[in-house]
Amino acid sequence: MSGATQPTQPTLRACDDCGLVQIVPALPVGASAHCPRCDATLRRHRRDPMNNTLAFCLSALVLFAIAASQTLLQVSSGGRVRVASLFSGPIGLEQDGMWELGAVVLLATVGAPLAKLGCTTYVLLALRLASPPRHIRRVFAWAMHLTPWSMIEIYLLGVFVAYVKLGALVRIEVGSALYALGGLLLAMVAADTMLERQAVWEEMERRGVPHAPIDHAATIAAAPIVGATLVGDTPGDRMPGGNRTGTRAIGCPTCFLVSVVPDAAHASCPRCGTALHVRRRDSITRTWALSLTALVLYLPANTYPVLTLIQLGSGQPNTILGGVRELVRNGMWPLALLVFFASIVVPVVKLISLAVLLITTQRRSRWRLHDRTAVYRVVEGIGRWSMIDVFMISILVALVHFGALVTVNPGPGAIAFAAVVILTMFAAKSFDPRLMWDAAA
Repeated sequence: MSGATQPTQPTLRACDDCGLVQIVPALPVGASAHCPRCDATLRRHRRDPMNNTLAFCLSALVLFAIAASQTLLQVSSGGRVRVASLFSGPIGLEQDGMWELGAVVLLATVGAPLAKLGCTTYVLLALRLASPPRHIRRVFAWAMHLTPWSMIEIYLLGVFVAYVKLGALVRIEVGSALYALGGLLLAMVAADTMLERQAVWEEMERRGVPHAPIDHAATIAAAPIVGATLVGDTPGDRMPGGNRTGTRAIGCPTCFLVSVVPDAAHASCPRCGTALHVRRRDSITRTWALSLTALVLYLPANTYPVLTLIQLGSGQPNTILGGVRELVRNGMWPLALLVFFASIVVPVVKLISLAVLLITTQRRSRWRLHDRTAVYRVVEGIGRWSMIDVFMISILVALVHFGALVTVNPGPGAIAFAAVVILTMFAAKSFDPRLMWDAAA
């Protein structure tokens, strides 16, 4: 793969956060480009991004195999021993009648991370062939879309919380799978850091993966006119003098290629095949619907028990807030703050922030546009961390089953809470921050 240490070529880019169409200049290795309007990172040029990423992906797959085949934790109580693996949590939840929650845990801890690593590795290996197959465009797009749902780092925090809770109930030992998960996390973080998505798409283009050549020079030549006039990117925007342009510049959300297409066209990206839309369809309506549904579910998620601990024949259901109070009573203030922030504060902040973004956009407000865009980036990134409690519950359910001696059963609040996390993630994804800049224009 060529160009490992060479500067990039000047490219046209539409900012994902504010919609500004601009030319990203040639970047030397180690440099980055930022949007002049909203300060979003447009590109970081890494040294040998594809070879380094491939090495970390292969290492991560090996560590994943170890983590999936070995013991994660082992507990004992009253002479009885139970062990847990990466699959024990989903299996335990399914056995307790909560297959929906088990499916979510399995997807976030096994399905999405493994699929992301496998797809990325497949694409990078395919690009070493003399004639790469054309379908790698779709495979790489799938890998990128799976990124938010790969939650190994959050799962490890859930394991840590469960470990602390288990220490007061049973004797616990750490298995080799936990160390492999730690190595897997480091390898995946390194792979994500080294991966330069735009470089992969450009390599595909150089290798003839798209169905037809792409005329970048013609697009860049048209960009100063289109980018300057179509600030709102709505059909019928006018050029100086009152003539309709008849075209618009649309940035691909998958491969970042900017295409100039007719107003009435239902175009697809010539490089990756993704359907092109000026803005995400029905963004405001969908975000309101998802946010309000999450708000409705947030009440049962915090009032119904998420788990029930039965010890020596008696027990009491615990809500999320009850679990935080228990940690405080046991003197575990740092852990209590972590759980309180991830499970109580983050969902509330996310719902309030989405409401503010939606209302200000609908009111066509120009108030603190740059700051509101930064808030959106935070909202999009932090929501998934609320899954700590869900992962912790899955581990406790898998390990603590010692009959009348001590047993942990999941509660209905866990399903409602997982639904809140997923819905808020979808809500943040459905909101289009470019609409804030369009409305204020």
